[in-house]
Amino acid sequence: MLSHAIWVGLLACSTAFAQDFSTSPPVYPSPPTQGLDWEAAFAQAQAFVSNLTLEEKAQLVTGTSGPCVGNIGAIERLGFNGLCLQDGPLAIRQATYASVFPAGLTTAASWDRSLMYQRGFLMGTEFKNKGAHVALGPVVAPLGRSAYDGRNWEGFSPDPYLTGVAAEETITGMQDTGLQACLKHFIGYEQETQRNPSLSADNITIESVSSNIDDRTIHELYLWPFANGVHAGVSSIMCSYNRINGSYACQNSKTMNGILKGELGFQGYVMSDWGGTHSGVASVNAGLDMDMPGPISSDQNSSYFGGNVTQAVNNGTVNETRLDDMVLRIMTPYFFYNQSQYPPIDGEEPALASSFPPYVYQFTLGPANVDVRDEHQQLIRALGAAGTVLLKNVNNTLPLSAPKTIGIFGNDAGDLVDGEYFSGPAFQSQYGYEYGNLPVAGGSGTGRLSYLVSPLEAIKARAIQDGTLVQYILNNTLITTPGGLATILPVPEICFVFLKTWASEGIDRIGLEPDWNSTGVVESVTSFCNNTVVITHSGGLNVMPWANNPNVTAILAAHLPGQESGNSLVDILYGVVNPNGKLPYTIAFNESDYDYAPITNSTELLETEDPNAWQSNFTEGLLIDYRHFDYYNISVAFEFGFGLSYTTFEMSDLTINTIAVGNISAFPDASPIIPGGNPSLWGILYTVNVTVTNTGNTTGAAVPQVYLSLPQIPGEDPTPLNVLRNFDKIYLDAGQSQSVILPLARRDLSYWDTGLQQWVIPSGPIGVNAGFSSRDFRQSTQITVVA
Repeated sequence: MLSHAIWVGLLACSTAFAQDFSTSPPVYPSPPTQGLDWEAAFAQAQAFVSNLTLEEKAQLVTGTSGPCVGNIGAIERLGFNGLCLQDGPLAIRQATYASVFPAGLTTAASWDRSLMYQRGFLMGTEFKNKGAHVALGPVVAPLGRSAYDGRNWEGFSPDPYLTGVAAEETITGMQDTGLQACLKHFIGYEQETQRNPSLSADNITIESVSSNIDDRTIHELYLWPFANGVHAGVSSIMCSYNRINGSYACQNSKTMNGILKGELGFQGYVMSDWGGTHSGVASVNAGLDMDMPGPISSDQNSSYFGGNVTQAVNNGTVNETRLDDMVLRIMTPYFFYNQSQYPPIDGEEPALASSFPPYVYQFTLGPANVDVRDEHQQLIRALGAAGTVLLKNVNNTLPLSAPKTIGIFGNDAGDLVDGEYFSGPAFQSQYGYEYGNLPVAGGSGTGRLSYLVSPLEAIKARAIQDGTLVQYILNNTLITTPGGLATILPVPEICFVFLKTWASEGIDRIGLEPDWNSTGVVESVTSFCNNTVVITHSGGLNVMPWANNPNVTAILAAHLPGQESGNSLVDILYGVVNPNGKLPYTIAFNESDYDYAPITNSTELLETEDPNAWQSNFTEGLLIDYRHFDYYNISVAFEFGFGLSYTTFEMSDLTINTIAVGNISAFPDASPIIPGGNPSLWGILYTVNVTVTNTGNTTGAAVPQVYLSLPQIPGEDPTPLNVLRNFDKIYLDAGQSQSVILPLARRDLSYWDTGLQQWVIPSGPIGVNAGFSSRDFRQSTQITVVA
């Protein structure tokens, strides 16, 4: 077997011309795994593969019908009981008696590595105890190029560094339980519209949208968090529905063979998104290792893989060593996590998957309705509060102190009325359901609630303790009708307006304001109540045209907090928790400010007869979210990284310490590759040291952030003015100071040189800015690595 270094050298011959914006060059063959970091398990997998027939090998790479969302059939003679794959990134979507955790968006808003890990660990525990071998999550694509993407909430942030940290912590937490994580969707999956092929009026197949991305942008933006995931040892990666530079993601040899398995040294297996496979031989040779769900239709025998793989090996179009590598990649993490000794699949699953045809393979089912929730609501409540961002707080409106009267308004405040989330819905209409709090959005990333604590319920429970009068109207139509608030008497001391924004897999958002006539609701309540607090629960960012209304005295972005929604919020409102969430995205003044990255969609495209008409050109390059607003000096309502507290913080004493020894400016040797790529990229070169002081009168958490200002590269597209490159969350008592050390790795200081096909530290000074948001720098200095 060729060494990985030789494979990388061979790949370099294919990747050296990879700068063409509109093409995806071929990269063959698919690099074989060596089981790096999994050596003992790799040896077990090799022994296992040596005992398989050709037909059994084909079976192991092909999904089948079964009790789970995805299934790999058992091979009883070898003691292999099969694989159970389950959605999703925040809960076991189809399971009873399981927790619904805060969404990825909420998790990113916490800016808390420890909570990210704990969430992953507790989710992993629940998946494992329900018999799921693989969790289909976390999500890092969509990254969030477009504010309108219907699945942004499943992921973390449009910033690749923050998303990379959240992904790595989540994966580590999940896999520390013995569960396999599946990082998705690889790569450039940045819209729902035309994500799958469609048929024209004349029955012509119109191909999926093609994300056309230049080489530098792929590496520095969309690949960055996948590198974190591979570095964390993620077991599997799911390829996406879209095309990339004209080639379908699940048969794109450049991205799978060249970048993922070559540059990043990924040792696990690549599975298709459900229905994302469009060929057999071409996909196998391009690097796809597992076809999901297997059958093309309800006919179990109709598959691009399965018998077609067997036939392809027999006729020589697929080398059997490639098939062996596919199986090795699948079985190595199975043995590494000792999944031959594993809890059985919850016996309730067949009822939840009743739409499947009869199973071809037997699956070991255990007791039904196993309760895996334990005390996980405590973490859910804490993370829901940590991911809530205080955006405005005039004259210390919050926290509350036993108000005499409270008014609650808006259709997001109350309990669910139609059982929407107790049946685990996958998809809803454009605006979702009208009545009930929004704890999580829709699609395969949703969850099946065992209960929901609504904001109204939680506020009423606290009001009983304080003797507070609580009045409420949850009908948005009534609220916006003249005289609709006449029944509220007396005028409340403080009013809460609850707004929500639905989002879901399968559809992109058509606006960025909260839904259900939200602006009209705010205007109506503020004309009646001059002390109004607005709370949003949203499947993405919202513009807030009412933010500067003088009667809006406080704003909270509560995101998607999961099943403890109301309790998390009340902890913030009453000061049990000092707000410490920070925005993981930018809130602009106007929807039009986000036009730099539109969802590709038009009447002409919807009516096209051209099979390849759907082209999404990522012409903004690296300039998305705060990078765009900073580069073009555009004013924003609330910047990336911003979030208020009930206390105040200062920062001082910025110093830079050199950690690496030797010539750190030298071009790094590209071998040997480790999971995550060139090992030198992960080495720490410097630390940024700052002192943070709580200058207020209450305990609180600060999030010091470090942004680097790399020089513009001659002949290249614009480099962002500042990029996040580290952060931490620290808790300080009133008056307390703490020194914070924030490391900088080589890749943090580098850019992707498209000519050299390498990460390179630029020459000249690099600005180092430390502060509390992307536009609140408190300390600055420079370092020069390459003179």
